[in-house]
Amino acid sequence: MKQNFFKIDQKVSDAAEKALELIKPQFTTTDEIAEYNQQKVLSAFINNHVSESMFAESTGYGYGDRGREVIDKVFAEIVGAEDALVRHNFTCGTHTLAVALYGMLRPGDVMLCVTGTPYDTIHSVIGIDGKGDGSLADYGIIYKQVDLKDGKPDLEAIKEAVTKEKIKLVYIQRSRGYSLRPSLSCEEIGEIAKVVKANSDADIMVDNCYGEFTQTIEPTQVGADIIAGSLIKNAGGGLARTGGYVAGRADLVEKISYRLTTPGLGREVGATLGMSRELFMGIFFAPHTVGEAIKAAYFTAALFEQFGFGTTPTSTDPRFDIVQSVLLRNEENLIAFCQGMQSGAPIDAFVTPEPWDMPGYDSKVIMAAGAFIGGASIELSADAPLREPYAAWMQGGLNFHSAKMGIMLAAQKMAERGLI
Repeated sequence: MKQNFFKIDQKVSDAAEKALELIKPQFTTTDEIAEYNQQKVLSAFINNHVSESMFAESTGYGYGDRGREVIDKVFAEIVGAEDALVRHNFTCGTHTLAVALYGMLRPGDVMLCVTGTPYDTIHSVIGIDGKGDGSLADYGIIYKQVDLKDGKPDLEAIKEAVTKEKIKLVYIQRSRGYSLRPSLSCEEIGEIAKVVKANSDADIMVDNCYGEFTQTIEPTQVGADIIAGSLIKNAGGGLARTGGYVAGRADLVEKISYRLTTPGLGREVGATLGMSRELFMGIFFAPHTVGEAIKAAYFTAALFEQFGFGTTPTSTDPRFDIVQSVLLRNEENLIAFCQGMQSGAPIDAFVTPEPWDMPGYDSKVIMAAGAFIGGASIELSADAPLREPYAAWMQGGLNFHSAKMGIMLAAQKMAERGLI
């Protein structure tokens, strides 16, 4: 049954119908992955005897918080890791990554990023921007990188880098960030891990943001020593209001816990303040929610390809993160796209986003983000720096049917301005 709640041009409506027909096979594959991951999560909850008593609030030091302890075990089992640290007091993905890096590295260590220049907000953490302010560089940690080759990890160059110099940490960014290179599959991460482990004793850390539950395995199952990510992206399922996680080798997780709190206390302290229920629920819902977001990404690609815009990934490419890029060619198209998507948000649909100087970025950024949780990338959103190639990076969608309308309204806004 069709409803006409929104005034959509026939041109956009027809293109949407065609897009849905074209991506039926991709939807089937997405549902199969989501079902496998949902059963894996359910099994971990059952195996670890999750009970309602674990949702109880703790305050003060939080000693002996059963919910806090068990959620670590649940998440570790889900991602095939020895241990995990799932906490609401990780403030964002960048904070989680920073805590992990500071926990694993010491003065004089060399960090090697093997996926080119990492995402903008981590530059200040590493010290790439030269500003100091407590960066890794300030503490004498040396940063080096291996650039991508044709958008893919350069395995020969990685082998040479880890062979000729003692590397303490190899850093892999799974998702694309504000670039158009493909996101990495776990299989590709596994290939990097094989090269690194065969030629060095370096630890391997993966920025897993946007990639959780997009496949039936995680990087910790193909050689990564540590993965880290945000709970207001994939892993929180749209229910976690804040937080992040690290998972992997037990000794490294322990070191990272000392950086999150303090040496000697580590994971033993930290009141949950009544937030355990939504963290458990978020992780439980995550496989399904990620599946819905991937469907939204497929639909976006299929729809805008019909209007002649380039997309990456394309509507037929496999997905290893939830991010969809649309190459909109100019500033006018980009702004209209984001403003149209904002008009289809459940929250703040009446707001008109405009480009602004956002902290952590080197150019103005426009964001469409009408979310229940501020900045939650698992909810439908789009953002982009106003610079070449004028691509919108769209991600999320708590459920496909509402996300579909937000995406169609992005096209509708462009149609109203004669841009498509």
